[in-house]
Amino acid sequence: MAQQSFKCPNCAGAIEFSPGTAQLACPYCASMIDIATLAQMEADLANAQPSEENPYGYQNQGWSPEEAQGLAVYSCQSCGGEIIGDETLGSTSCPFCGNPVVMTSKFSGAFRPDVIIPFKLGKDAALEALKKHYLGKKLLPKVFQDKNHLEEIKGVYVPFWLYSADTHTRVDYDATKVRTWTTGQIRNTETSHFYVLREGNLAFDYVPVDGSAAMDNTLMESIEPYNMTEGVPFATPYLAGFYANKYDVDSSQGVPRANERMERSAERVFRDTVAGYDSVTAKNTYIWVRKGVVYYAMMPVWMLTTRWQDKGFTFAMNGQTGKLVGDLPVDKAAANAYFWKLFGIWGLILLVLGQLLVSVM
Repeated sequence: MAQQSFKCPNCAGAIEFSPGTAQLACPYCASMIDIATLAQMEADLANAQPSEENPYGYQNQGWSPEEAQGLAVYSCQSCGGEIIGDETLGSTSCPFCGNPVVMTSKFSGAFRPDVIIPFKLGKDAALEALKKHYLGKKLLPKVFQDKNHLEEIKGVYVPFWLYSADTHTRVDYDATKVRTWTTGQIRNTETSHFYVLREGNLAFDYVPVDGSAAMDNTLMESIEPYNMTEGVPFATPYLAGFYANKYDVDSSQGVPRANERMERSAERVFRDTVAGYDSVTAKNTYIWVRKGVVYYAMMPVWMLTTRWQDKGFTFAMNGQTGKLVGDLPVDKAAANAYFWKLFGIWGLILLVLGQLLVSVM
């Protein structure tokens, strides 16, 4: 399979994309190279033919059929070392020389993304966001920040499908208004029911659905939204220095989730237009999704993995906005103390209310 690494035109060192810029940085001579100047490199690579002496691609030497299934082997163009990964691997770093490598065959033809949102925030921002994530967590073990070990932090371009479509929605609501009054010692309640109809059209643009089976869908949706106005046409130099996989969840497989997200949004929008009632219940909801278009995109995500007391914790940060999510451990002793403290406060409140009630009677 074709692969590409980018070299500094000044010192020939391996260069990688610099988050927040439109340039690639050389860590050896501090040169900054515009991505536009590297466009010709991609054109040359597309026209190049692999040599007979050094073919790139899937190999099966010494692996059993079971082991080889789903694996691919690549040769680093800088040191010749072998890079082994699954068949969706799109970009990585050579484990021998650290050279950033992009498997361009994973992003060509039908696999070429339509758009990419470049990393805007670097590794330091991800580490700082993780520290802030610890703050204010009352049930977080006090020693967690000092004793846990950050095992890995890596920038990953995650494949996403972006769905745009028009929707037509019709919802029938049963709404009520409640009136109460007192006649002598009799309390009267009157409930009026109203039939409320809402119908109209909504257009959705770029509804994202994770296209990687390896990524947790809930985690990926939790770090949304992305600002799609900062998306740019895909170019492989943006991948240099980061990990990236091509999609392994087909666009057709993401349609149900995309439709579900559109439908839920439409339901909320139409529900918000029904006001002035004491209760509103949707009785019948009809939503038609039509004129759908799908785009293939790469989104920037920082993945952080930490370990504490032999248990792993994974965090994800939006590489564009800095939004970070992830589960944290709970100090059981602190949780029990918090529960009994809360229980004691509510017990005291109920005791005071009980005494007041007795004194009134």
